[in-house]
Amino acid sequence: MPELPIVATASQWVEGARPRTLPAAISPVLAGTGAAAYAESVIWWRAVLCLVLALLLQVGVNYANDYSDGIRGTDDERVGPLRLVGSGVATSSSVRTAAFLCFALAAVAGVVLASVTSWWLLLVGAAAIAAAWFYTGGSNPYGYRAMGEVSVFVFFGLVAGVGTTYVQVEAITWPSVGAAIGAGSLICAILVANNLRDIPSDSMTDKRTLAVVLGDRGTRVLFVALQVVAVATLLALVPATPWAMLGLIAVAPGVRACIPVVRGATGMALIAVLRDTGMTALAYGIGLGIGLALG
Repeated sequence: MPELPIVATASQWVEGARPRTLPAAISPVLAGTGAAAYAESVIWWRAVLCLVLALLLQVGVNYANDYSDGIRGTDDERVGPLRLVGSGVATSSSVRTAAFLCFALAAVAGVVLASVTSWWLLLVGAAAIAAAWFYTGGSNPYGYRAMGEVSVFVFFGLVAGVGTTYVQVEAITWPSVGAAIGAGSLICAILVANNLRDIPSDSMTDKRTLAVVLGDRGTRVLFVALQVVAVATLLALVPATPWAMLGLIAVAPGVRACIPVVRGATGMALIAVLRDTGMTALAYGIGLGIGLALG
């Protein structure tokens, strides 16, 4: 039976794009640009294009997850922000098209960056888009097999951070790697908080996220550990420049995010944790980016 012609409102499409996750795209690009400035080789239009590419991939993966989880019924009993397909406000085909459009535009940005640096970057971009789709898409999504955090760390942390520096400096530098590790840890923490909230519903639908595998207590320990890794990375970057410690502006929102997690918050009480973790990642990218640029 064909889908009914449901048309979501503009505000619903925006909410479905999950704006609270966008710091995950912004943070590593800011940190990576700071690393490029540290190497005295900032090329602003390339940095901006990296940001556009990262945002498109983030929104694209959000729509792709909405589509794939929606058609599987994973979001039917979900606690949290609006899901377009699961809530029935948009057709699955329209959400899938939105995801593919974001991926296509991100591919265009990637081709431009590869054309002025190295064509092998197209392979990295293709891998990133494939990872975005197969996180919950396909017949055997790796996000259902406890591999989501690994992919997020690699593509939204290492690739985004180091890649942003590389397309400007055309070299892989230690500050860019350090910045990417720190930012990637906090981006992982966003996903960990999301999956911690969804443990009850994911357990019922055979969605074996890392949170389901680790259990409630183990997931809470992991969330705090990722915050600690981000701070430790700042200390590791001090030999490059003491200004890297400007990344400590992320500590306040990070502590605010950790308190409910440590105290055992569940369900809707973890929505604020998602917001605060996103702000932690953003503050980290801003502070570290400025610090490296000053160094």
